[in-house]
Amino acid sequence: MDAVRFVPATELSAAFYWDAVAPLLAGEPHAAGLLGWGSDVLGYDTERSTDHGWGPRLLVFLSEGEHAPDVRRLLDAQLPESFAGWPVRFGWDDVTPRHHVTVTTLHRWLTDFLGIDATGGMSTLDWLLTPQQRLLGVVSGAGHTDGCGSLAAVRSALSWYPEQVWRWLLACQWHRLAQDEAFVARTAEVGDATGSAVVAARLVREMMRLALLLDRRYAPYDKWLGTAFAGGAHADGLPEHLNRVLSADAAPDREAALADAWVALGNRHNAAGLTTPVPVRIGTYHRRPAQVLMADRFTGALLSTVTDPFLQGLPPIGSVDHVTDHAEVLSTPAHYRRLATLWRSADPLT
Repeated sequence: MDAVRFVPATELSAAFYWDAVAPLLAGEPHAAGLLGWGSDVLGYDTERSTDHGWGPRLLVFLSEGEHAPDVRRLLDAQLPESFAGWPVRFGWDDVTPRHHVTVTTLHRWLTDFLGIDATGGMSTLDWLLTPQQRLLGVVSGAGHTDGCGSLAAVRSALSWYPEQVWRWLLACQWHRLAQDEAFVARTAEVGDATGSAVVAARLVREMMRLALLLDRRYAPYDKWLGTAFAGGAHADGLPEHLNRVLSADAAPDREAALADAWVALGNRHNAAGLTTPVPVRIGTYHRRPAQVLMADRFTGALLSTVTDPFLQGLPPIGSVDHVTDHAEVLSTPAHYRRLATLWRSADPLT
């Protein structure tokens, strides 16, 4: 194939839908969009992305599932061989070449993709069990049309956590940071320079995730975490502080950069008005000379605003994203839904 001009997949998908797919579906109520898996759904695809699993694709959601076989046969027979210079039927790895217009119903797709039909709402436990990357797969990407009237509604409903869940997750994120904040100095104190750097890098990752939570933005999987974080508003210089943490060769420089990052995040918390202001101060860790924020002060302030009985009865373990970062678990609803027992067993109401 001759080289063709790269356009973001959301643009290619929209043009493919309106020019090649929609005319074949005339008279069939449906919604359509580019949702689900892939860097392109997040809007992070580049020309490099086109070498693997990239091309004109979209989802078609029918209002009635029994029509799906007929629509699939129609598309199989009448879709063009190429569109805008890109092959319509393509494969990668163990995926055999075929077209990638997936015909389903919204209810079935949500159940397959999230592990729950979110058109009927999400319980607090459902929110905790659903990885942020999976939620991004629904609310990011592009909606091309909503002839069934429910796609936009479910994307809006899933656009961010309910208020109580958000506050509790913020508390858990601060608690996760509090668990490690003294270890950068302690590891360096015993001569473990590598261990100190590793702990600091872990803190940087969790600080980035906290910043996204404060901004009401879901965190993508690790490949795109830095890109998503960089796309936020950072008038306080937080990215520069975190880069200094990662580039520091000596523990004192590492701690100084972390202190600046702690102050920035503490001030962001207070600016959000979620709790009574928490004093933002760097001090020692009890009698040890580590320079820390004592982050659990923010955890406590947030937990005092949580009134949901289910959340009040839980230890601050957070969501599935706090419990594991294993890609096979977080990308497979059948796996991560099995973790429900972690929260159910801690809930005194069950």
